[in-house]
Amino acid sequence: GAGAVPVINENDSVATEEIRFGDNDRLAARVAQAAGASGVILLSDVDGLFDRAPHLPGATLLPTIAKIDGRVRVMVAEGSSSGMGSGGMASKLDAADIAARAGIGLVIASGLRDHPLAALETGGPSTFFAPRDGGSARKSWLGGRLTVKGRIRVDAGAIKALSSGSSLLPAGALSVEGEFKRGDVIDISDDDGVAVARGLSEYDAVDAARICGHRSSELADILGTVPRSVLVHRDQLVLL
Repeated sequence: GAGAVPVINENDSVATEEIRFGDNDRLAARVAQAAGASGVILLSDVDGLFDRAPHLPGATLLPTIAKIDGRVRVMVAEGSSSGMGSGGMASKLDAADIAARAGIGLVIASGLRDHPLAALETGGPSTFFAPRDGGSARKSWLGGRLTVKGRIRVDAGAIKALSSGSSLLPAGALSVEGEFKRGDVIDISDDDGVAVARGLSEYDAVDAARICGHRSSELADILGTVPRSVLVHRDQLVLL
């Protein structure tokens, strides 16, 4: 109502390591989340997300992505990327994930054509990332955290349990990496190092390593105190 258009930009002259978002794609998703926006449009140098690098023969634009899963991320890792800006397509995928987890739809379209927003409104090529049902600010915050302090590798049984909504128990943990304290954000990965979840650790790295692979009944003897029964509680965890 003030007749002004705010311009929000992260650059090296004003950002500090403690509050850095990493790129303007993720910053846009965070601003949309904070503002309670219903949608985000990212204008790039490509029409959207392709199933392979756009310059390769047979590359196909994907008009709708219902869920950002491992299959989608592999497409980006294999070279379906944008060179525009600091982020590239990988950061746009992260932005879409942040938005989707907050219940916000996100569109990637080309900003190189004339009147790009009008072209989008009339059915121009783009990729739409659908918002998740029941999206929450907390899950969005956890999923999009840039400062991950460590990692716990877990077995297949733990991954299955996490997918069913369970907490991460010490018995399913294989190893601990990094230096983190209780309350820090850590990744939970399979044995090959592929992250499957992210959450707030209930233990520091040293104690987490001591109880890896042990049953809950053994924790008191190992730690010498009344322990917390989980490494990461399901309420402080989001699947990636």
